[in-house]
Amino acid sequence: MAAFLAPALSQGQDINHVLGKSPRKSRLVLLGTKGGPTPSRFRAPASSLLVVGEDAYVIDCPDGVAGRLVQAGVDLAKLQNIFISHHHSDHVAGLGALLVLAWGSDLQTPLTVHGPPPLKRVLDAQIAANAYDIEVRIREEGRPPLAPLISGRTLSRPGMILETPNVQVHCAFGDHYTVPSIAFRFDTPDRSIVFSGDTRPSENLIELAKGADVLVHEVMLTSALTQIASGNAPALLDHLRRSHTTTEELGRVAAAAGVKTVVLSHLVPGGIPSISDEMWLEGVRRHFRGEIIVGRDMMEI
Repeated sequence: MAAFLAPALSQGQDINHVLGKSPRKSRLVLLGTKGGPTPSRFRAPASSLLVVGEDAYVIDCPDGVAGRLVQAGVDLAKLQNIFISHHHSDHVAGLGALLVLAWGSDLQTPLTVHGPPPLKRVLDAQIAANAYDIEVRIREEGRPPLAPLISGRTLSRPGMILETPNVQVHCAFGDHYTVPSIAFRFDTPDRSIVFSGDTRPSENLIELAKGADVLVHEVMLTSALTQIASGNAPALLDHLRRSHTTTEELGRVAAAAGVKTVVLSHLVPGGIPSISDEMWLEGVRRHFRGEIIVGRDMMEI
């Protein structure tokens, strides 16, 4: 499976033409690969883009996601579906900005945000935080009201959540300690791709990912955790161990699910350039014999 950087697009170029891909093929881009809310010079916070035909699906919305989507060739005005795994800041800090910037880019059609509770509260707060700018642009630029274009679909049980001619999307709840977190599976005409969300090793996730072509899964390197510990080290380390999946655990998860390729993303710690790809791969390889890819920002798979 090839992994490469998405090419820069000049104005007016068609993304499928530039990449030499059929519009029916799926396109997976890792917009960011770092776990945790602290900004880094080396990686952007984890989020993903999946393009199937002409439809773009956004998985998680950290800070800066709108710019990354444009860099990947997405027309924000044509977004229809956003998927939020959970409501930690490194997964939703850019949600309100993305909604407003899509609207500012001439969004005029409905956009649905899918995610766990309390989705409505989060969406209402994001739109309220931008109310002044929205009111000014409606008055001075003639834009339609934003709120009626945005709907939230709160996910409270596993199962199929979206079906189109090109994709079926199923979800399952992982185990992210005290925070509800959702994994998503996209079955497309050419392959199946699963996004784990943040989770400890989860039987629900393994079942959702059975036989998938690609599993994009969060991962934690326990030997490097002391490098991000500070004054709150005991509490932080306890949270990390209860909330995330180690490299060795991920190898077991991928093997149990029988996936073909596992992609390491939401790397914890992810902002330390001295951590080599080999360090991430070592633990996974002990238990998984399929293809393993260490994710990098704007990598296309």
